[in-house]
Amino acid sequence: MSVAPPRRGRVRRRPAWLPALAALFFAGLTFWLGQWQLGRAEEKRARQAAFDAAATLPAVELAALPVLLANPPPLFSRIRVTGQYVSAYQIYLDNRPHAGRPGYHVVVPLAYPGGAVLVNRGWLAAASDRAIRPEAPPPATPVTLEGWLVPAQSRYLELSGHGVEGPVWQNLSLARYRDWYRADLPDRVLLQTSAARDGLSRDWPRPDFGIERHRGYAAQWFTMSAAICALYAYYGVWRRFHAPR
Repeated sequence: MSVAPPRRGRVRRRPAWLPALAALFFAGLTFWLGQWQLGRAEEKRARQAAFDAAATLPAVELAALPVLLANPPPLFSRIRVTGQYVSAYQIYLDNRPHAGRPGYHVVVPLAYPGGAVLVNRGWLAAASDRAIRPEAPPPATPVTLEGWLVPAQSRYLELSGHGVEGPVWQNLSLARYRDWYRADLPDRVLLQTSAARDGLSRDWPRPDFGIERHRGYAAQWFTMSAAICALYAYYGVWRRFHAPR
């Protein structure tokens, strides 16, 4: 009596369209992300072009600009202003290294006819003994300054109420500063570029707009998209039709 061989279970093959759909989705997604990064790079390039164009223009009197809170000026503006430092409200932003050395940014309001603006006077080296408080008193007489009026970047802002020790602040909280000094301070900081005999360094670096970083990300996404297409072409197409049967 012969015994019939056991039946083999039917092998369920996944639909041929499923890998194709997955490859199409992820290749399209990574390609779109690459295009998005290129768009971000173009936005940053336009901002850099605006900065470079502003650098060739003469400085504008701050009092001649629109009211900063109601109608902000261009993102980067070369400004000239004449006013009086309000020395009682000068602060030192700690942990601002420069050329490998620890130090502070010295920030003080400048009152001028029609308003006031925060001025970053420059960088002050820290003493070897951190217990020694920084000292960089502003001039007591009216001054005429030139500089860049720039947005108060995230590095100037702090989210908590901590980090203040007398005139030494870890970050600049505009809300607290306005409560302390005056509420109409604009969301801009004047980076002083004009020379002064005060021992402060003002060699501000050219803003890093991150254009090359976005282009690098775009190249990575495009490479990933091409890799997905190549892998599907090999495993999903070539091997399907050329694999031994």
